[in-house]
Amino acid sequence: MVALTFPDGARRDYPQGTTGLDIAKGISPSLAKRTVAMALDGTVADLGDAIEKDAKIEFISREDPRALELIRHDAAHVMAEAVQELWPGTQVTIGPVIDNGFYYDFYRNAPFTPEDLPVIEKKMREIIAKDKAFTKEVWPRDEAKRVFKEKGENFKVELVDAIPPGQDLKIYRQGDWFDLCRGPHMTSTGKIGNAFKLQKVAGAYWRGDSKNPMLTRIYGTAFAKQDELDAYLHQLEEAEKRDHRKLGREMDLFHFQEEGPGTVFWHPNGWTMFQEMVAYMRRRLKGDYREVNAPQLLDKSLWETSGHWGWFRENMFMAQSAGDETEDERVFAIKPMNCPGHVQIFKHGLRSYRELPLRFAEFGIVHRYEPSGALHGLMRVRGFSQDDAHVFCTQDQMAEECLKINDLILSTYSDFGFQGDLTVKLSTRPEKRVGSDEAWDHAEGIMHDVLKRIAQNNNRIKTAINPGEGAFYGPKFEYVLRDAIGRDWQCGTTQVDFNLPERFQAFYIAADGSKVPPVMIHRAICGSMERFLGVVLEHYAGHLPLWLSPVQAVVATITSDADDFAREATELALQSGLRAESDLRNEKINYKVREHSLAKVPVLLVVGKKEAAERTVSIRRLGKEGQQVMPLDQALKMLADEATPPDLKRAKAAKAPAPVTALA
Repeated sequence: MVALTFPDGARRDYPQGTTGLDIAKGISPSLAKRTVAMALDGTVADLGDAIEKDAKIEFISREDPRALELIRHDAAHVMAEAVQELWPGTQVTIGPVIDNGFYYDFYRNAPFTPEDLPVIEKKMREIIAKDKAFTKEVWPRDEAKRVFKEKGENFKVELVDAIPPGQDLKIYRQGDWFDLCRGPHMTSTGKIGNAFKLQKVAGAYWRGDSKNPMLTRIYGTAFAKQDELDAYLHQLEEAEKRDHRKLGREMDLFHFQEEGPGTVFWHPNGWTMFQEMVAYMRRRLKGDYREVNAPQLLDKSLWETSGHWGWFRENMFMAQSAGDETEDERVFAIKPMNCPGHVQIFKHGLRSYRELPLRFAEFGIVHRYEPSGALHGLMRVRGFSQDDAHVFCTQDQMAEECLKINDLILSTYSDFGFQGDLTVKLSTRPEKRVGSDEAWDHAEGIMHDVLKRIAQNNNRIKTAINPGEGAFYGPKFEYVLRDAIGRDWQCGTTQVDFNLPERFQAFYIAADGSKVPPVMIHRAICGSMERFLGVVLEHYAGHLPLWLSPVQAVVATITSDADDFAREATELALQSGLRAESDLRNEKINYKVREHSLAKVPVLLVVGKKEAAERTVSIRRLGKEGQQVMPLDQALKMLADEATPPDLKRAKAAKAPAPVTALA
């Protein structure tokens, strides 16, 4: 017998080998009908699996969030069946679930095209309507190889060979069609529903190796309900409109080219915006952090000591001359991270406990090798700047430092316009790591307590645990913000590190005169400044707040009679602190308005003969109808106040004298 514990706490005994479906039917036919899978001790499994040991059991309906991955997995199998019915002889390779959907890779002489997708979708709906049962079989390895070889499925034969000896070789059927698969699946194809969409085709090498055959990858997505699919497709449409690469061209911010793959060529407008962000961060750190700068090129021995050479080598760029070594037979690496350099600065000289916490900040440029296929505009680059900092403190100071960092991160995101929900995830020890289990236990215990305090202090915050996703040297918090169209972006991090200072033999002198390794807290708010700029661009769809806009105002003339006044207005705008330009071209004003609107200039100050005579400007706002006529000096004062960064507005408000209250 096996003892099964149900979600309500009830415990019942069943014969060993009883299936989840048998149990559901025994409870009620309606439960069995709406159940698509089960979870045993939290692990999702096929409903038809035999239960061999005591466990906690849950029945999963199609509406359960855990069923979404199953819906997508099943949809991938149905897509593969549809393709092979439509184009016999096509070989299927692998078809996993991915974020927001699924894909399947196929091999055939002629690649698929976007025009094939509606045809495949139609066939998928026919298969789903037949509601074929998913059934699992375990085959001997030799039998599987023979069957797939006879079917001409050479890629499947290779996959069978790659499965380690001793592991079950599972085959899932849906009617007559079958595939090699780890599972699990829902009970039948009909449970997929019709809320699915095939999205695009792309090329992909078998096993990601350019020496292997080229395959065609078909991407799709699926949801439990049609309204969820519709919302997702609408989000994709919005995302396409907001694509930072498109905005970068329209606003003349940056470009990429093959001679510098994964590195940004900043144009004046883009660099202005970038530097405005850096200036904001510098102001926020002033008084608490001391800015430093560590070398770009460091000897291999330093990276061996830090552990990066062992754990991160494949992501590091080497400095090469005639080979891997320079003339003096030393090997150098371009830094992928700032932390080892900051430890060297901490070590230079004797440190006392009275100096702690000691906070070093650096807007350091780092380089990391990313596969060319993973590069994506500003969002995934090989060279980028971090708003990086490291706090050296005692163990007693660690929790409070993490909370201070949390407050700084939250207020920064708010200043950049991310006012919605925010998730803080605690990532715990990975499988490959340095340091003792005792040190990890201690660090994770403190981080769990801090996470509870973070959630208690702010109702915007959601919390979660990411098991096994910590850095190799310590646990970390990941800050995930949500943009205007509901997408989540992981940006900031706070990482506690007991290991790196010890590896470099860094210490401070404690009150009793002993040498004690400091706790090192790695902290980034924006993370990659390039990526954060891309996120901000897409969040606002290029309609940036005035303080962030690279060009804040353009003075545009209606006629040449106003040229002199336009030049004067532009000069006065510059003197007031605005980033302003003038447009005196002999073009119609509607043409100028359209052009500057495409470039996302937030304010146009339109002047003609009448405005020049009256010293007024007609103010047009990006994305708004109508215009406002105002005296030039009044308009410039209003815009200068509006263009003040949020942190400076707070500082100004804090210094403002309290209002005088009249005595009764």
